[in-house]
Amino acid sequence: VIPDSVTSIEDYTFGGCTSLTTIEVGAKNLTYTGFNGVLFNKEKTTLCTYPAAKTGANYVIPDSVTSIRAGAFGICRSLTTITIPDGVTSIGGGAFGFCTSLTSITIPNSVTSIGTQAFYGCESLTSITIPDSVTSIGKGTFSLCTSLTGITIPDSVTSIGDGAFTGCSNLTGITIPDSVTSIGMGAFGGCSSLRSITIPDSVTSIGDNAFIACKSLTAVTFLGD
Repeated sequence: VIPDSVTSIEDYTFGGCTSLTTIEVGAKNLTYTGFNGVLFNKEKTTLCTYPAAKTGANYVIPDSVTSIRAGAFGICRSLTTITIPDGVTSIGGGAFGFCTSLTSITIPNSVTSIGTQAFYGCESLTSITIPDSVTSIGKGTFSLCTSLTGITIPDSVTSIGDGAFTGCSNLTGITIPDSVTSIGMGAFGGCSSLRSITIPDSVTSIGDNAFIACKSLTAVTFLGD
């Protein structure tokens, strides 16, 4: 229970609290509020923390929310589906980290920013579509999503960060759009099922070990000089 006097709660404050089932907030708190056991800012525009042990397999984020804080759903192992409303513009770093039962999630077109390691360790996630509004895939965003078989990268994306898809061992194919100019270090490292990849001529920078341990990779096509 968060008392009325609290005015600041940092990202990841409840990280690793795997037995936490509910968060309540004092009725006179001017900064935060609790709604169905979930912590929000007072205006319910920011989802701060979803308790890791809260019961229920599905969660629909309220329409009022425009941002999801870093680590907000960290280690929520019971959730299988999460619905993000169209008004959300930013997803914080590690927001869905180690949601190991999460099988599907739709990122709406309103989202422009996805933080570092946002879906790190979501080992049951099989597919995901990134909206046209996103311009970069950050460091480790989909690392260790071991069930991910396919992903669509839109033409709006200009950079793929370090380790973005590291350890996605079931990813068999991926298309890099002409908009991408840089591929980070180890971006596809350990994608052991990846068979072929085409790199467009827009790419001017490829980091060290970008395709290390891609043991099934038999064809890499460079379209540029």
